[in-house]
Amino acid sequence: MGKKTVGVKKRLAKFYKMNRRAPIWVTIKTNRKVIYSPKRRYWRAKKLKV
Repeated sequence: MGKKTVGVKKRLAKFYKMNRRAPIWVTIKTNRKVIYSPKRRYWRAKKLKV
């Protein structure tokens, strides 16, 4: 991470936060229709364009 610029690190942090599951309250509110976050990403399968 030492060689990455600040902008790249901020974008990586944003993608890191986006890669979590949908919150529990969303699952409860939609009666378990939404379980997974639509923006989930597997680190080996999809590369980021940062």
